[in-house]
Parts: sequence; structure tokens; C-alpha cells
Amino acid sequence: MKILAMVKRVVDPEVKVKLTGDAQLDPSILDYKLNYFDEYSVEEAVRLKESGAASEIVVVCIGSGDAQKEIRTALAMGADRGILVETDEADRLDSLTKAKLLAKVVEREEPGMVLMGKLAVDSESNAVGQMLAALTGFAQGTFAFKCEVDGDTVTVGREVDGGTSDVKLTLPAVVTADLRLNEPRYASLPGIMKAKKKPLEVIDPDDLDADIDLDEPAIEILGYELPPQREAGEIVDSVDALIDRLKNKAKVL
Repeated sequence: MKILAMVKRVVDPEVKVKLTGDAQLDPSILDYKLNYFDEYSVEEAVRLKESGAASEIVVVCIGSGDAQKEIRTALAMGADRGILVETDEADRLDSLTKAKLLAKVVEREEPGMVLMGKLAVDSESNAVGQMLAALTGFAQGTFAFKCEVDGDTVTVGREVDGGTSDVKLTLPAVVTADLRLNEPRYASLPGIMKAKKKPLEVIDPDDLDADIDLDEPAIEILGYELPPQREAGEIVDSVDALIDRLKNKAKVL
């Protein structure tokens, strides 16, 4: 079984961003990395291959040429080859446009399973996986903390409101990874060296013939603003004073 592992290049959420005078992110201090949730999906794909349930892992990313670095990271973890749908407009693409592009890659590669993070830590839209399943007609198991393949079926343990739930899906399927699915491995030095030689194909979005218009993206980023600085704490000398502050200042009562 072939697995497609969808990944995204995101700004490292640990970086303390700064803004330029025109309300844009200061690129001089930005650092990028593989989306956290996608690390779990790549790790699960590698584990399925190690168990014999999968035969090939293909990493797919929509992004600029710089995103080859994140694809190589996934290849160093154990994936076999990469595909980059290269566009400098990746940050302006909405979830449906991304899903349509990925659906064309799925159509071309014909995988038995698609694994991806439940969301990206920059946009947190939590939509591409579900849209991809709808466009391809694949079964879907979202928020997975367990993924067990048995023949032509996969049992997905899901994080749901109030607890967990198991669903049994007939392959092919789209599975989105949650944080309890596994513990992603660090890329070893031999893995990093091997990743440099693994094939990485770059595709122009126009060659996929998807029903999209990249000249008029649905999202326009006007600017950014930092959250207001938190005020210093205040010590009160009585319960009545605390209630007064909560009611009249914090306005939470």
C-alpha cells in the first residue's frame, strides 16, 4: 500500500515575531519548520511501513521552493520520495484550493491511504483533510490517536468531545493525526544523508489541471497586529475588593 503524507511548511510557533512598519511579519527573525501535527502523520506512515502494512511513503507539500527543506526533513524520518507543488502564493490559498490541488496529486498517485496533521499550527483551519476526503470520495477518520491497518480496512481511534471513539474504514481513506497518535522520531544522521539523495519532484500547479484560479486567491493578507501586552497583576486586600475588580475592571462577573 502506498501512503501519501501531506505536510506543510509553517512559521515556528516558538519564534517571537516582530512586525515591520507596514504591519507585515519581519522576515529577518522568522524561522520555519515542519508543521507539528504533520510530524505525527509522517511518523505514523513510517511505522506502518516498518510493520509491513505500507510499501511506499510519498511526502506531498504545497509551498514555495524553500519548502523542499521540510520535505527533506520528512524524507530523513523515513519517507521514500517527495512531491512539491511549487507556488509562492501558498499563504494566500484557502483550504478548498489546497484540497483541490492535493486531490489531483491523489488522483495521479492512487494511494491506499492519505495521512496528514489534523490542522496547521499557523492557520488552524482544520478543513483540508475533510475537504480532500470529500473531493476524492475517500473514507475519513479525523483526530486520530490510533491507526491500525488490517487488510483493506483501517481502524481509527478518534479524539471526540467527551472521550474517544473508534471507526472502521474501508481503504482508501484520509486520516488526520492528533497529538496522541505517536511520538515522532528525530531524524538520524544517516537518515539525513540518505534524504539528500531521495527523489523530490517539483510540480507546477497549472500542470495538475485543478479547478482553481491562482491569479485571484480567495485570501488576501492585509497585515498583522500583535496582541495587547498584559497588564501587571494587582494584589487586593479583601474578597470584596477582588469581586469589585473582577466585576468592574475585568468584567468577568
